[in-house]
Amino acid sequence: MKRIDIKSYPFRLRLHLLPILVWLGAVACVIGLFSRRSQRFEVLGLAQGQMRQIAATSPARLDSVSVRLFEQVQEGQTLAVLNTVLDDEQPRQQLQAELNTVLAEIERLTAQLVPTQDTLFAEKADRETTRISDSRRFSVDVDNARLDILRLRALVETDKITLEDLAWDVKITEQLVSEQAVAPYELQKTKTRHNALAKKIEENEHLLKQARATLEQALRRSEQYGQSQPHHPSVEGALDVVRKAIKVQEERMNEVLTQIESLDRREALELKAPFGGVVSQILHHQTEVVLAGEPIMTVSEGEVTEIIAYASESQMSLIKEGMAVELIKGSEPAKTQIERSEVTYVGPVVEPMPAQLWLNPNVPQWGRPFLIKAPAQMKLTIGEKVGIRTQ
Repeated sequence: MKRIDIKSYPFRLRLHLLPILVWLGAVACVIGLFSRRSQRFEVLGLAQGQMRQIAATSPARLDSVSVRLFEQVQEGQTLAVLNTVLDDEQPRQQLQAELNTVLAEIERLTAQLVPTQDTLFAEKADRETTRISDSRRFSVDVDNARLDILRLRALVETDKITLEDLAWDVKITEQLVSEQAVAPYELQKTKTRHNALAKKIEENEHLLKQARATLEQALRRSEQYGQSQPHHPSVEGALDVVRKAIKVQEERMNEVLTQIESLDRREALELKAPFGGVVSQILHHQTEVVLAGEPIMTVSEGEVTEIIAYASESQMSLIKEGMAVELIKGSEPAKTQIERSEVTYVGPVVEPMPAQLWLNPNVPQWGRPFLIKAPAQMKLTIGEKVGIRTQ
C-alpha cells in the first residue's frame, strides 16, 4: 500500500490551480480588450470641402466656357456664357418691327404737329396779347424736342440691331476669306458698310444728346414763362391730342428698349464662381444645349474644411458631438501624421456610405454620418482617406 505524503498535498493543489488561474486571467484580459475595443473605435473618413454645381435656371445654349478643368478660379470670375434665347422665339425681329412702327408713328405725329403749329401761329394776330403766342411757341418747342428724341432713339436702336448683324457678317466673311471661299473685296465691302453704320450711330447719338439738352432748355423756358405769364387754356386744348399720342409713343419706346436690354442680357448670361476654388468637373462644352437645372460644371473649395465618416451600428452609441478624436494621415509609418480634432456634427439617420469606404467594393455599406473639423496643418486633399480613432 502506497503511502500518502500529507505535507506535499498543498503543493500539488497549487500545481493544479495554477493553470486554472492562468486561464481565468487570460479570459479576463480578453474581456477587457474587447470592452476597450468596443469603446475605442477606428474608422476611415473622407476629406471634403464645399462643392457647388453651376447650372442654368432655364434651357440654354452654351456659348463659351472660359475655364479649364482643375483651373483655379476666384470668387465672381466668369465661368461660362449662356444664350437663353430659344431658336423659335425670334424676339429681335419682332422688336425690330415694333421699332419701325414707333418710328412711323413719330413721323405721322410730326406731320400732324406742323399744321397744328401753323394754325397756332396764324391765330397770333387774333390773340389779346403777345403772351399767348409766346406760350404756344414754348409749348411747340417742347413737343418738337420730344419728337426729335423719340425719332433719334428709334433710329439709333434700329441701326444698333443692324450693326450687330453686320458684325456677324464681317466675322463670317473673314472666315470665308481665310478659307479662300470668297474674294477679299467682299470682306472690305462688308467692313465699309459696318464702319459707315457705326459712324452714323455715333452721329445720331450725338444728335440725341443735343436733342435732350434742347428739351431741357425748352422745358425750363416754358416753366419760367408759365410762372411769369398768364397761362392760356386754348394752347393746351389745341395740342392735347398730339401730346397724348406722344406720351403713348414714349411709353411704347421705353417698353421696346427694356425688352431689347433684357434680350441682350439673355443672349450673354454669365455664370460666375460662387467662391474661390478649383474647377473639379466640366460636364458640358461650347455649343451644347443644357436644360434648366442641369449641372454644367462643379467648383470645389481649394482647402479641406471637414472630414466625413460613418459609424456602424455597434459604434453609433459612442459618437457624440464635441467628442475628441485623433486623425491619422499616411499609410507609411515614417510619413504618418497624427492630429487631434473633435466631432462637430452627428447625422440624424443612417445612409449609404461612399464606395471608397466599402470594405468590399462589391458590397454596399450603410452607416450614420458624422463630421470632424479638419486641422489646417494636415494639408489634406479633397477625397483623401483619413484614419479616425478615439483618444
